[in-house]
Amino acid sequence: MNELFSIEEIEHFVNNHHLAFLYISKTNCGVCHALLPKVKKVMAEFPKIQMAFVNADDVPNIAGHLFIFTAPVLILYVDGKEVLREARFVHVEQFKEKVKKIYFLAEQP
Repeated sequence: MNELFSIEEIEHFVNNHHLAFLYISKTNCGVCHALLPKVKKVMAEFPKIQMAFVNADDVPNIAGHLFIFTAPVLILYVDGKEVLREARFVHVEQFKEKVKKIYFLAEQP
């Protein structure tokens, strides 16, 4: 999984992938670390989604740039537009179903 370290890298990643997913966490966030393996497992089912990791402690201006007020934050983009955002307490099965719908809609011609 890519790790991004600046707003510029984040913008480039989001704008250069048809389906881009950001997992934004913080260093001392227990929920973030517990959720990440579950999210990786979900994302493995959607191979066309490109996934990247951002540690908000390494990119402090991400909070203002993406309007992030907690961690973790999961954001899915289609063609550079945010289509799904989940934060803090994520219900993995519900998240998976939302991603699945977006994934198959995004693959329609």
